[in-house]
Amino acid sequence: MKKTLLIPILFSATIIFAQNQKKELQTQQQDITVLKQSINNQQSVIAKQKRELTNLSLKVGNQKNQIDSLKTVTETNANNINKIAEDLGSKIQQSESTSKDGIAKLDKNVNQSRLYWIIATLLTLLLGGILYWLLGKRIQSSKIDVETQIKNTKISLEEEGVKLDNKLVEVLETQLKLKQETKETLSTIQHPTEIDHSLALKVADEIVRMQKNISKMDEDIKGLKSLVKGIERIQANFASNGYEMVNLIYKDYDERMNIDVINFVTDENLVDGKKVITAVIKPQVNFNGVLIQRAQVDVSQN
Repeated sequence: MKKTLLIPILFSATIIFAQNQKKELQTQQQDITVLKQSINNQQSVIAKQKRELTNLSLKVGNQKNQIDSLKTVTETNANNINKIAEDLGSKIQQSESTSKDGIAKLDKNVNQSRLYWIIATLLTLLLGGILYWLLGKRIQSSKIDVETQIKNTKISLEEEGVKLDNKLVEVLETQLKLKQETKETLSTIQHPTEIDHSLALKVADEIVRMQKNISKMDEDIKGLKSLVKGIERIQANFASNGYEMVNLIYKDYDERMNIDVINFVTDENLVDGKKVITAVIKPQVNFNGVLIQRAQVDVSQN
């Protein structure tokens, strides 16, 4: 009975052992295949490296040949340089001797030329100084002449302007007299009508213009005194007929003033915030205390 059971057990064990052996053999064969592939890859790499070594050997051989040829060329160049240096040395010696002779001659010529140049420079400076002095004197004289001519022309123009203004004053005085006489005649013939102030306002504008011009003139201008007196006569005539020209020049400006400001001019010399009437374009004119013309002025401010 025992023998009968042992046989199947042994057979089963044998089969199992054989299967295990077979699996190990298969695994070993796979490993062997992998190793063969790895060996083949390494052999191909080794073959490639051998080819590269062969190429490198060829390149090294070529470089050696090139180095040998370069050495030959370098030796040839060195020999040529030595020859050229020897030739240059001899030529430099010849040039030094020639240069020394030339320099000696040149020094002699330079010394002579320097003396001539010094003399010529001194003469030029002397001549230039004389010319500069003469030109300066001439320019100064011309400048004085031009300034004198300008001054004389200005005086002549101012004198002519004064003459014209004197004649204008005479005309205005005549017109004012005629206006006054006409007014008196009409007042005796018919009832009073509305007064025409057009002539008086024109006269006031002309007075302001003349006064502005007079302020810019020298007191010695011919005819100026008679013009000033003529203006005073007209102003007296104005006052006698009820007209008043309000003097606003250099008065402090106040926004409440009944005047027209044409320009505001910046003047840094004024105190901060201060405003002064510095020019009258049209005067303020009152008739019997009533405003008939607003002033037009320029105001300077800071």
